[in-house]
Amino acid sequence: MPRPTVVSRPPRYDHARALAELAAADPRLGRLIERAGPFTLRVAGGQTPFEALAESIVYQQLHGKAAATIHRRMLESFVPVCGEVAPGVPAHPGPQHLLDCPNEQLRGAGLSHNKMLALRDLAAKTLDGTVPTLARIRRMSDDAIIEHLTQVRGIGRWTVEMMLIFRLGRPNVLPVADYGVRKGFALTFGRLKPTDKVTPADLPAPDVMRRRARRWQPWCSVASWYLWRACDLAKADATQA
Repeated sequence: MPRPTVVSRPPRYDHARALAELAAADPRLGRLIERAGPFTLRVAGGQTPFEALAESIVYQQLHGKAAATIHRRMLESFVPVCGEVAPGVPAHPGPQHLLDCPNEQLRGAGLSHNKMLALRDLAAKTLDGTVPTLARIRRMSDDAIIEHLTQVRGIGRWTVEMMLIFRLGRPNVLPVADYGVRKGFALTFGRLKPTDKVTPADLPAPDVMRRRARRWQPWCSVASWYLWRACDLAKADATQA
């Protein structure tokens, strides 16, 4: 699951109602909810879709600390052009800044060739309207957002689903390709035990998850968050075993 974001707020949907309806519709999920405790998901604030996706591209396939360093260096490299929003806090470059900067600048921050290409494609598609503004994206359906944003090089469905859950606060997203959600599903509804070594055969197929998730509508994001929590609980249980 994505790293926590410093500037954040609770989602705007009624999560107390979501928890009650999920527990009533799926008692086994209800037991997980009871054990895992309060719903504390936070939604990132202050980022445009361009900024959120640029950060996602930088973080792909890297450990959090290394990615954070590269992301910070990239932002700092634009300070002479974009300035700072506060002392020591670089302003985020705009799409045109990313298109205009030399490859050496991005390479110097630690970005790979593929990530440079992805960032430039993101910038171009933001300028041509393929990547919507925040005001427009808030009026779009989840499926329409996924369709638009996966046109960007290096942006797949999972990345957009994480944005829907953790940036836009959409309540009904089920990321069936997410390893943590799949493992949490297997722990909660399958035969996987906390002390078991996970094999591909233990993880549910997407169709199996979607069938179960019919009970969770329209609160699949909340259910997914608790499936991530199931992994945390299993880790704690295995440690104590």
